[in-house]
Amino acid sequence: MTRFAVGIDLGTTHTTLAVAPFDGDTPRPQVLSIPQRVSQGQIEAQPLLPSFLYFAHASEGPQALPWDAERTFVVGEYARARGVDAPARVISSAKSWLSHPTVDRRAGILPLGAPEDVEKISPVETSWRYLEHLVEAFDARFGGGDASLAQQDVILTVPASFDASARELTVEAALAAGIEKITLLEEPQAALYAWTLGMGDAWRGQISPGDVVLVVDVGGGTTDFSVIAAVDKDGALDLVRVAVGDHILLGGDNMDLALAHLARQKLEVEGKVVDRWQQVSLVHACRVAKERLLSDVSLPSAPIAIASRGSALLGATLRTELTREEVTRNIVDGFFPSVSADARPTTRARAGLTQLGLPYASDPAVTRHLAAFLARQSGALSRLEGFVGRSTEERAPRLLAPTAVLFNGGVMKADPLRQRLVETLDAWLAGDGAPPVRVLEGADLDLAVARGACAYALVRRGKGLRIRGGTARAYYVGIEGAVPAVPGLEPPITALCVAPFGMEEGTEAALPPHELGVIVGEPVRFRFFGSSVRRDDKAGDALEEWQADELDEQPPIEVTLPAVGRREGDVVPVRLRSRVTEVGTLLIEAEPLRPLHADERWRVELSVRAT
Repeated sequence: MTRFAVGIDLGTTHTTLAVAPFDGDTPRPQVLSIPQRVSQGQIEAQPLLPSFLYFAHASEGPQALPWDAERTFVVGEYARARGVDAPARVISSAKSWLSHPTVDRRAGILPLGAPEDVEKISPVETSWRYLEHLVEAFDARFGGGDASLAQQDVILTVPASFDASARELTVEAALAAGIEKITLLEEPQAALYAWTLGMGDAWRGQISPGDVVLVVDVGGGTTDFSVIAAVDKDGALDLVRVAVGDHILLGGDNMDLALAHLARQKLEVEGKVVDRWQQVSLVHACRVAKERLLSDVSLPSAPIAIASRGSALLGATLRTELTREEVTRNIVDGFFPSVSADARPTTRARAGLTQLGLPYASDPAVTRHLAAFLARQSGALSRLEGFVGRSTEERAPRLLAPTAVLFNGGVMKADPLRQRLVETLDAWLAGDGAPPVRVLEGADLDLAVARGACAYALVRRGKGLRIRGGTARAYYVGIEGAVPAVPGLEPPITALCVAPFGMEEGTEAALPPHELGVIVGEPVRFRFFGSSVRRDDKAGDALEEWQADELDEQPPIEVTLPAVGRREGDVVPVRLRSRVTEVGTLLIEAEPLRPLHADERWRVELSVRAT
């Protein structure tokens, strides 16, 4: 039995934690203030824990916390501040590295360019240390035993576009931190849960059947788009997530880089030279200036100061400033330009050699990425049972037309950015004769995801309306026939339905027994198929023949299933189980009929996002 519902937003820029007791009729999630070092000699409890890690030099002494007097590293506000003066000792954007598909995310690669006395760590370990700080702060506040965080029902949020490996690595980091009861939740869904929670029963007056809510989540490292539709289900309002965008590495980090480039140009005009490591400091300094200017409309400018190379500790500094007009021009017009509905992200040819770094989106325009997403999802609502909106008309729309927009992420706190995006959306929708979008107000964009995750933990206990997802297609795994080799003829493939149309997240399909075998110890390829038209197939149905337009083959998954205790190439008789996880992956589990040990089984995951 757990005492608390806990929601954690492990963000690129900030990490937050919300908690609510399970007892009581109307528990309300509260954001927990996290003790952290804010300067070399000061500890304060703040609601935002900046997602920065600083490795202190030995000369600085222990970086003590109330629960650890000998700590040598810092997580939080002081770590972020040290990014200006000692950028090579600071890790930032670990969440973006966690989703980097072409690096070993368990290898010690951070911080980039670290000095010799700093032992590099992996993106997974960095995330673990952020979560460990939360665990220690929570336990210091509530005590151990059944009140410890390890014993609570924890909802940990991830970007809707995280792939299966990034989600699994996130869980790995949480387990290493001692968080054992974990459920993952998409951040845009958490934002909507937080909004409904903040509105109370009044939210039902703003959303009705036929509404389409576009969640625009622009955080420190990623941009996420999700669409949630309101449908009529047996006379009651139901919320269904119908579309999720691609993983776009575009956010506040990109904006900081753009402003740092501007500041560098201003310094060089004055004859001052900025080297590679000063440039890193400049990025951190510009992030601070950007946040000040976008949060305080009375400030005309914000100063920028970084240390000169080779100067004494209190020596000369390089100084410039960013004005409000410069920030507005570079961020609003550069990242949120007014574009037409048929605009699409541009791509460029990449160099054969590149420095190790994050794979940022090649096009910085959030509005172009949004136009591409809405065009790609233009037919998503026509398949939704119980939906009565205008997109179900016979005339195919150019874009999926939202009726309301909910903003999330620290970047979207800036009023000029929200205003530009709404103006652009309205211009697109007017071309299809749709009314302007409504903005769902009232959410705290820094704290909404943690509160929403906590609210979801309560919903799982029956306290509130759950957002349904369900697969937008039926999914099948290819079974190769056992036939003699014939020149020029491939073995026949049977498509076994493992997830029927509309299968809900968190549910398991009962597959009837089949005489199947998996090959272990050598590379194999799993073939998957999807269908948006075969809505009557049930889990376990086997299709030996189908029309060309009925099934679409998905990208194959190539793996080597471990052969511990068996010979390479063995064919092991198995029974299959399938499950759609809470964050939208299809989990296929092969359980041997005669296992060598109790835990022997093999798993393969496939993303089942609507595309």
